Amino acid sequence: MSLIDTYKQKFTECMGKNSEIGFVEKVSHPVVYVRGLPGCVYSEIVYSESGGMGMVVGLSLDYVEVLSFSEEPVVVGEKVSRSGEILKVPVGEGLLGQAIGPLCTSLHDNKVIVGIEEYREINSPPPPINVRERIKVPLETGVSTVDMLVPLGRGQRELVIGDRNTGKTTFALQSILYQAKMGTICIYAGIAKKKQSLRRVENLFEKHGVSQNTIIVGSASSDPLANIYLTPYTAMTIAEYFRDRGRDVLLVLDDLSAHAKYYREVSLLSKKFPGRDSYPGDIFFAHARLLERAGNFKMNGKISSITCLPVAASIEGDITGYIQTNLMSITDGHIFFDNAIFKAGKRPAINHFLSVTRVGRQTQTPIRWGINRELSTFLFLHNKTERFIHFGAEINEGIKATIDMGKKINQLFDQENEETYSLDIQILMFVLVWTGILKEETSGKIKFYKMKAQSLYDKDPSFKEKVSNLISTSPDFNALLGKVSASHKDLIDYMDRGTE
Repeated sequence: MSLIDTYKQKFTECMGKNSEIGFVEKVSHPVVYVRGLPGCVYSEIVYSESGGMGMVVGLSLDYVEVLSFSEEPVVVGEKVSRSGEILKVPVGEGLLGQAIGPLCTSLHDNKVIVGIEEYREINSPPPPINVRERIKVPLETGVSTVDMLVPLGRGQRELVIGDRNTGKTTFALQSILYQAKMGTICIYAGIAKKKQSLRRVENLFEKHGVSQNTIIVGSASSDPLANIYLTPYTAMTIAEYFRDRGRDVLLVLDDLSAHAKYYREVSLLSKKFPGRDSYPGDIFFAHARLLERAGNFKMNGKISSITCLPVAASIEGDITGYIQTNLMSITDGHIFFDNAIFKAGKRPAINHFLSVTRVGRQTQTPIRWGINRELSTFLFLHNKTERFIHFGAEINEGIKATIDMGKKINQLFDQENEETYSLDIQILMFVLVWTGILKEETSGKIKFYKMKAQSLYDKDPSFKEKVSNLISTSPDFNALLGKVSASHKDLIDYMDRGTE
């Protein structure tokens, strides 16, 4: 049975249950004005006799304002019936490995997903303060620049911001690949994306064998406005289902600036008073209420988290726009993808000087604290030195050493689109570079050694144990430097033997 036939049947059933009958008085697609449903409540589902479904988004003395989920406009004069039910979406373990739309039907054939366990309202209130826990556990992304310079914690809300096509989505997908391999439930919400882009994401998860821990909630730019509007809410509702079962969840909302644009369109069509940049006055409330549902919680005696990475697009590097500053004030920091760095060929193109993490540093071990401190200080000096020699200043040995080390650090941080590295390997490789063990004649092999070390770490239990013990038994960064310096020959030889 098609969705239209299903909705027609629902209309007939609701007419039998409910004596209230409404008539479409005016249509400004996708907003429909219905007269004659005095008992309607906000977010209630209504059905039309032609097989349409809508959600009540406004109430007045004269009419009910309905947001239609149909691609085709309804006709003036059509009958409309109340369902008496608030909009809910089906959730359950059966969603794992699926690509679904905002109403939890298959993205490919629009069929209902098997394995649904319950229905949940999409606009549930954020959990109160008494169930929230301090963020203590780090969230590793597998991206060295973030893990070492802009660390994140489980339950953090970190905005990913930058111009179009600078690598924001690539970073989000790298984080999902890394976390899904660790057993975290990962949800990717593609808001108003191209259908082929959503398909590429699905193929990426299948290629890396992480589909069993991932869910794609997508809406295409050609979909009805109501579907696009619902996409992040459905994704958050699914995340809450797994959170309540004691699972840690990583949620990517890609992107909320597009969501705001379509929400503005719906608001202007429904004659809401426009505010700054024509956005509705409640756009901050809508996004704040959504993102407040993420965090670190103690639910049913277990601590579980929803880590949220909302994405926002900037224009020509300007992060002072209305939606961008709204999201920056709601979240716990931001990672800024710089167009100039992207054009210079650095991947990922993260400007760590303009990136902020407000709660991630409290999850770091003493070793990571030491690395972060040393790296931040050195990169500031390196940036200052590069600006200095740009004016033709004489290069002495100290300046040359700083520039050379900066090149090695940049090579260490360089990552391809689908590459991820475990935190132990990131720390080990940084120490090998920082101590000069990987000297100038081997600096071209930094990336090679890094990839080889990760491969051995994944496949060779003895190498993994060796590296893990080296790091876990070091009380701080200085102690680790001494241990690696003493045993670096064995480590390098082990990696060299692994290449044979």
